[in-house]
Amino acid sequence: MTKPARTLKRLSLDEFHSLLDGQGVAEEDIALICPRCECVQSARDLITAGAGATPAAVARYFGFSCVGRFTGAPGPRNVPDGNPCDWTLGGLFSLHRLEVVTDDGVVHPCFEPATPEQAQMHAACSIAEKDFA
Repeated sequence: MTKPARTLKRLSLDEFHSLLDGQGVAEEDIALICPRCECVQSARDLITAGAGATPAAVARYFGFSCVGRFTGAPGPRNVPDGNPCDWTLGGLFSLHRLEVVTDDGVVHPCFEPATPEQAQMHAACSIAEKDFA
């Protein structure tokens, strides 16, 4: 059985930012989805994992490296399960589904934005975990 071809989307930087703004969450809770494990993740997750102390400090990893790279997670599984993996878009294989084109025409591979519902649910769970700890 042949796997279906992956669909690659291209968005302008403005279109990408519009999707992120539409999530209706705080900056550190904007959520993207790893294309390999389908884990919803935010800058808050990267900060918690030790990738940096602020959203600005983790910006270089956000949407490019799965949070699992900073938590010792295993590699991607054959079937995505929503749990973090150690994937990064800087490797040999180009398996991303989204590219963002900046105003200067440079194309950047990127994790896809979560839906507003996914982002808000993820933010609520992340904040609850922080408050509970």
